[in-house]
Amino acid sequence: MNVLVLKGGPDAEREVSLNSGSRVADALRRAGVTVTEVAIDRATGAQLRDLAGDVIFPVLHGPWGEGGPLQELLMQDGRPFVGCLADAARLCMDKPASKRICEAAGIPTPPSQVIGPTDTLRLKPPLVLKPCDEGSSVHLRVCRNEREVHQGRQELQSHRPTMMAESFIQGRELTLGMLNDRQLPLIEVRAKSGLYDYEAKYTRDDTEYLLDPDLPPGVAESIRAYSQKAWQVLGIRDVARMDFMVDDRGAWFLEANTMPGFTDHSLVPKAALHAGITMESLVKGLAEAAFSRRSMGRDHRHACA
Repeated sequence: MNVLVLKGGPDAEREVSLNSGSRVADALRRAGVTVTEVAIDRATGAQLRDLAGDVIFPVLHGPWGEGGPLQELLMQDGRPFVGCLADAARLCMDKPASKRICEAAGIPTPPSQVIGPTDTLRLKPPLVLKPCDEGSSVHLRVCRNEREVHQGRQELQSHRPTMMAESFIQGRELTLGMLNDRQLPLIEVRAKSGLYDYEAKYTRDDTEYLLDPDLPPGVAESIRAYSQKAWQVLGIRDVARMDFMVDDRGAWFLEANTMPGFTDHSLVPKAALHAGITMESLVKGLAEAAFSRRSMGRDHRHACA
């Protein structure tokens, strides 16, 4: 098995992807797997076809690399690849759309509204302003009053004319990593700044990660049940990270990340290691799960591992 590890991409999370991709490639090599490691920008199908590899491990984050366009190219390429097919990738990257699907399936998610520059905002603060299709808390603002809402809209809508406003849940931040055949231990994230933003995720060293935290009765079970339902209704495969906020009313689903990070700060590798799965076993297992689909024909015909 020769694994083609793709990293980089044109999105705002390029640096995170370069870091994640390098760690995936290094771990695969330590596991004895042959690796072709390539940094790409906005690759074409012809460029992908020229790259060696029996299975593709695309470690990209953001709208192009994680949100459907790259997955379309990979489906056309025909080689098995790690991660969601294009429709599921596109749906999960579209936060408002994925929230609607999950809410219809009975998964609680904070009230939200998609707003353009001239739209009247119906939600009252505190609320969160965020892009509809980004990860890693890029261009995210927590607004606790009307002044901060006005300021946040002015700042962000120069970059993002359309964005999502979401009611802010004051509580504990939980995340659950999922693989095809298992759920990993829960992690509670405690950012010293109070906000688990880009810096807290990737550059600061004072963020706390609590494995298997003590939670009120029934909360962990709810998160696991909601995550399994979201995995199903959103059409996810191979790997994902489900993000939640928990307050005195229970667990609130925020979003599904279909290619979570693999940096030394990233949550899925932390949870996997806590469960006894080394980084080498984690990434080799994902590559092997994709590689096993090769006998089924073109990867785009099969949504399940």
